[in-house]
Amino acid sequence: MTTTVPHRDRRSFLKHSAALTLGLTFLGRLGHAAAPVPADDEEGLLTIGPLKGYTPQIGTLVSMLNYNRDTIVRAVKSLTMEQLDYLHDGHANTIGALAMHLAAVEKYYQINTFEGRQEFSAEESKLWHAPMSLGKDGRASIKGKDAPYYLDLLGSVRAHTLEEFKKRDDKWLLAKDPVWSKPGEPVNTYWKWFHVCEHESNHRGQITFLKKRLPGAKVDDGE
Repeated sequence: MTTTVPHRDRRSFLKHSAALTLGLTFLGRLGHAAAPVPADDEEGLLTIGPLKGYTPQIGTLVSMLNYNRDTIVRAVKSLTMEQLDYLHDGHANTIGALAMHLAAVEKYYQINTFEGRQEFSAEESKLWHAPMSLGKDGRASIKGKDAPYYLDLLGSVRAHTLEEFKKRDDKWLLAKDPVWSKPGEPVNTYWKWFHVCEHESNHRGQITFLKKRLPGAKVDDGE
């Protein structure tokens, strides 16, 4: 079956693709990241590409992070405390713990890529150790919080990420990490933040699974 792309969406896609290609061309020729490029007025969650205020590849990354985060917020925001604390079995994590885990992982990649640290400080660990580890520690301590608590944490961590991204360029994003890289297997900063993005997609699937198994949840045979 052939899918027809609406003219307006196709035009927006081509404009974004051209902007990204131009940024990559300058990156290759000049050996450093292009300056932030303005995007058009049709920016939205369903448009992946450069964003205003960011260099081309960082903006494209941010557009993906924005979409994933919107799906998490919509999945969590209407849940009650009891639903957020629901434990499906003794090996599972609660939805609340998974939401906090997403904030913890993003916080870790902040300190790693923005500050060059490999571990949380003792003070940071007081908040982030359990949600980073999940499992037994998470089941024991992450409970009794409402949806705004988790969404505020996610929002404050993300706000810091976006603020720091605006201070950096594509050369920084593409740089390889000498600590994480191994012979024949280099790791760059882009991969780390791509991992934050796909990690959120992975746990969104778990959250969806758990929501369908909450006490009183409606059975939906279509998914």
